[in-house]
Amino acid sequence: MSKVSSGIRALDQLINFLYIGDNVVWEVDAGAFYDIFIRSFLRQTFSDSQKVIYVSFNRSPQSVLNELRDIIKTEQFIFVDCFTAGKGKNDATFVRFYDNPEDFNVVRIESPKNIDEFTATLNEIEDSLPPGARYVFDSLTGMQDLWGDENVTYKFFTYMCPRLFDLDTVAYWILEKEAHSQKFKANLRHITQDVFDLYARRDKLYIKAIKLSGRQDREAFKPHSYEISNDSVKIASLKKEPSTDLGYRLKELRIRAGLSQKDLADKVDVTPSFLSQLENNQISPSLNSFIQICRALGVSAARFLEAEQTATYPWLFRKESVSAQCAPLGDGARGYGIVGDEKLSARVVVIPAGVILRKHFHASKSPEFVYVIRGSVSVTIDGKQEVLNSGDSVYLKEIMPAQWKGEGGDETELLVVW
Repeated sequence: MSKVSSGIRALDQLINFLYIGDNVVWEVDAGAFYDIFIRSFLRQTFSDSQKVIYVSFNRSPQSVLNELRDIIKTEQFIFVDCFTAGKGKNDATFVRFYDNPEDFNVVRIESPKNIDEFTATLNEIEDSLPPGARYVFDSLTGMQDLWGDENVTYKFFTYMCPRLFDLDTVAYWILEKEAHSQKFKANLRHITQDVFDLYARRDKLYIKAIKLSGRQDREAFKPHSYEISNDSVKIASLKKEPSTDLGYRLKELRIRAGLSQKDLADKVDVTPSFLSQLENNQISPSLNSFIQICRALGVSAARFLEAEQTATYPWLFRKESVSAQCAPLGDGARGYGIVGDEKLSARVVVIPAGVILRKHFHASKSPEFVYVIRGSVSVTIDGKQEVLNSGDSVYLKEIMPAQWKGEGGDETELLVVW
């Protein structure tokens, strides 16, 4: 696969360069100084003798020209102005630029709210250029502000992203992370090839890869501090250590909780595909997504990240460890994961007296064994209801219970193995 430099040597070393066809989404915090990454990318593109199509929803042509004048090669630079007639509302201050646009190739979109017009103009520009032209979309957030609906913005992205991939280009997309829903960001991460998180913490700047298609090294998925000096970026290197296998841990806890990928995705408001990529360590979750996943699984973030208690004795599961794996099942019912892997899963399910679960504990269709440790519970299978007491058990091979109900005056405790 052909590689392209980001214009930042340390970043190239960290991610093994960009690849031809990459759509790169930059999720940025305020104060992260993401402009330096765009400048470096533009400078490298000009050095590679490729053209740049710079699409701006958030900034006027004059402001972009003032900032990039020192690096722009006008014969290689095309500015698509969606700002003046968009967020700029054709204000005289912005329109005045066109009285004397200097030696600057500008395509003005007269009705940027009209997505069809915008898309058609962009396609015309693409068709007029040789292969390899690179793109900068200065603000997915600006698109959403103008179009008024993140679903519309997402629809445009789903059209444009594969098109740019097929054009053998590299495109940068800027997204202000706090302005978008978790679902929107998760959907973009699923479609695009690369995603980076830029953020500021305690007067330090950090970069972390959230997704990198086709790369095997996991170092980039750790936070790396960066500094800006003399119009260049320096990224601090970290001593490589074995990374925590978050994907395996997530899958293990999900199975212990008796949840399918779709069940957990619905709880966290992401797509099952997003969870699949997490479990296969193809992407890393944002902090907010990670916390929501932990809550849905009934574990603390610290518990999720800590080393396996069973590392020394893989056959031993203490009561305290099991109690920490609590997942709510509704109306006070709860499940406690014991073990979960590809071969065997087991957990304890507790159903309070009088509580009715109008579905089975989990979506697994594999054979399972349910044993009543204490208490009394009724189960409805194929329209027939039976009461189970302490010591009773059921073996479910191909059928799925439609209902469980806690009977008697105390909680019922079940051991479920599948």
